[in-house]
Amino acid sequence: MTYALQTEASSLNEVAVMGVKNSKEYIERINRQRMKIWYQGKQVHGLLSEHPAFSGLLHTQSEMYDLQHLPETSEQMTYQESLSGDNFGLSFLAPRHRNDLVRRRKMMELWASHHHGFLGRSPDYMNTTLMSLYTAADMLAEYDKGHADNLRSYYEYCRSNDITLSHAFIQPLASRWSEQVDDVTDSIAAKVIDIQADGIVVSGAFMMATQAATCDEMLVFPSPLPSLLENDNPYAFAFAVPNDLEGITFICRDSCAGISSFDYPLSSRYEEMDAMVIFDHVFVPKDRIFYLGKEEIGYRLFSEGQFHTHTGHQVVTRYIAKTEFFLGLIARLADEQNAGLEPINMDRVARLLTILENLKALRLSAEILAEPDHYGYYVPAKRPLIAATLQFPAFHQEMLGMLQELSSSNLIMNPSASDLNSDAGSYIHTYLKGAGTTARDRIALFRLAWELGAGPFGGRQSQFEKFFFGNTRTISSRMFNSIQLSSYKKMIEDFLHITS
Repeated sequence: MTYALQTEASSLNEVAVMGVKNSKEYIERINRQRMKIWYQGKQVHGLLSEHPAFSGLLHTQSEMYDLQHLPETSEQMTYQESLSGDNFGLSFLAPRHRNDLVRRRKMMELWASHHHGFLGRSPDYMNTTLMSLYTAADMLAEYDKGHADNLRSYYEYCRSNDITLSHAFIQPLASRWSEQVDDVTDSIAAKVIDIQADGIVVSGAFMMATQAATCDEMLVFPSPLPSLLENDNPYAFAFAVPNDLEGITFICRDSCAGISSFDYPLSSRYEEMDAMVIFDHVFVPKDRIFYLGKEEIGYRLFSEGQFHTHTGHQVVTRYIAKTEFFLGLIARLADEQNAGLEPINMDRVARLLTILENLKALRLSAEILAEPDHYGYYVPAKRPLIAATLQFPAFHQEMLGMLQELSSSNLIMNPSASDLNSDAGSYIHTYLKGAGTTARDRIALFRLAWELGAGPFGGRQSQFEKFFFGNTRTISSRMFNSIQLSSYKKMIEDFLHITS
């Protein structure tokens, strides 16, 4: 079974093996798609790489793909498949040894250091997601061998062609109200509305598909609603499709992206567009379906594929890169105000270093304690990664608070690049210079702080981090369910000689 890159001339029965792609190939693929994208009430036409809402992210991500080809980084970014001799992106590597986890992490560090932890859906996140599901493909064969083969083939296709993926998991609240609808035909929840010999037809909507417009394909894997039809639940399915299939519509939120890298140093580079994705009678070919009809399969695939653990390894690596960025920025802001050695700022730096070392130690613990699952793939230790993902939202808010307090009113009063170059520029150069810095350099520093600590980009980042892996209660439940407490309880009972 093979797949093709979606071009006007291609079919699903062709394959074009390309290995790791470069910046040019990434941009060309995105520009070649004919997606139905709505932004600010208008349908987007023309090249996405030239649209201000998408161009900055596309440029940044294209640079990341070039790291796979540079002589100084290619060995850390790729691995060779022993049978074919082809090179693939290391984030696709299904780890068979503990050292494979270290190799994957070093690769993810290179990409994370390039985007400083601001890209929540950098390609390695979804590559890791797909890899994790692939490792549990044998489980699918218990229900349907064809679906197991589909998942294995799709993994090989994405790996061989370096496909950039997004995902659609969460449905709008109105769709979840559909649980109360007795008649499936009246429900607006995402569902299979027709099963044909060569595929299925799906309708429904999904929220918060980050980077949906700037990738090649989308993995669709909703949490299914319950149904009286236990083995033929129309809400239970998973598949992957190209973004420009007939019937798929993207409705984007307002962009936070600025054009000027001086005025908007973060959003001009790292603004990831979020979109609502509508499936309106979309035909999904049979060989793109990974499970269908029985909701327990979906839960088992996520669980036995160790989705949260494998992706947690990538996410914590991103957290570390972001914390390092905060550390550098806060230390530099303190120096700019000649306050680097003041006790309060020494305390801030010490706290940031403590957060950073905590995250690194948890990730290292997860790698050292990694064990093979029953399919023979190495999985990082679960609890250290859950601990990190449970802690980081509060850490992130704490770091933002430090940034806001340290910057004070300097966070707000910062002219733009056009002001600096205007007839009023001489006043700015005179009155806004620092003790040892030019006005331009001082303003650049505080505009960076403003984007992160007070601007729309920073606000979206803050909300994104709060709920990245679910709300606090969800992650706490994940931690609680990861262990049996009986031995700890018994320790206290034995200490106090308590008998049951």
